[in-house]
Amino acid sequence: MLLGLLTAIAASICYGTGSVLQAVGSRKSARREAAATARTQHGGPSLSSTAKAALTWEFMVGTVLDFVGFGLGALAARLLPLFLSQTVISANLVITAVLSVKLLGIRLSRAEWGSIAVVCSALVLLATAAGAEGSGHTSLATHWWLLGVSVLLMAGGAVAVRLLGARAAILAGLLSGLGFGALGVGVRVLNGVDPFDLGRLLSDPALYAIVVAGVGGMYLHTVALQIGSVNGATAALVVGETVLPGAIGVLWLGDASRAGLGWMAGLGFVLAVAGAVGVAWYGSEPEATPAAPDREASPTPPLPETLRG
Repeated sequence: MLLGLLTAIAASICYGTGSVLQAVGSRKSARREAAATARTQHGGPSLSSTAKAALTWEFMVGTVLDFVGFGLGALAARLLPLFLSQTVISANLVITAVLSVKLLGIRLSRAEWGSIAVVCSALVLLATAAGAEGSGHTSLATHWWLLGVSVLLMAGGAVAVRLLGARAAILAGLLSGLGFGALGVGVRVLNGVDPFDLGRLLSDPALYAIVVAGVGGMYLHTVALQIGSVNGATAALVVGETVLPGAIGVLWLGDASRAGLGWMAGLGFVLAVAGAVGVAWYGSEPEATPAAPDREASPTPPLPETLRG
């Protein structure tokens, strides 16, 4: 249990730090792009602008941290109940909020500090109440369902972003969160890991669900960072990343709390999600004073207010 908790906390730190660096890179790229060429006809970011954001050094370092966080999070999903591992990982919003004060010049309000305190208290409740993780053994048909749902969610999100543009911020956040949640479920049920069997691993649809959900979730997260204010999108990401996989872990994978402490696990889970949503929802930063237009310069698109999960 202790090793799993430390692994989940390390994953949360990597994700939170990576999100801030990705936001810095996205904003730097956005300042260089003209609105006419960086957006689709519906107001969404073009694939080229998203690619340019991903090529800044800050974004690349942030992506490396995301990969490290992914590895640590995958290990945590194997060592802890999903309702605990996913909730601890989603607490990366706290890391993000604190680092944003220094790197993005964001001031945290009393409501945000209060939300952070709620998250920290909730994690203590969850860690105290969590019991043993379930076996994760499921039928192969379930793995195929996971792959099919992951493909539908990520493909649908990519289409929605291009059609709805800036109006898709919350939807992109929710779908990216569901993608990261599906990734956690896939890691738990993956065959051929313990004991290691390369043939079983490569033939398991859950492996490809992990790839689709991970890549698709990362893309939708990157887009959300480019579309105006993403406070609501980040809150939706937290809900998608924690609630659904936590419920799946309890209902189908055998995750459980310690005897007599189910109420504490439930309370901690609800408070953790509410606090994380509060960190995202109340997050804000001062608007930049618009500069006088320059004939030679391209108009700068609005910058996002807050960041990931």
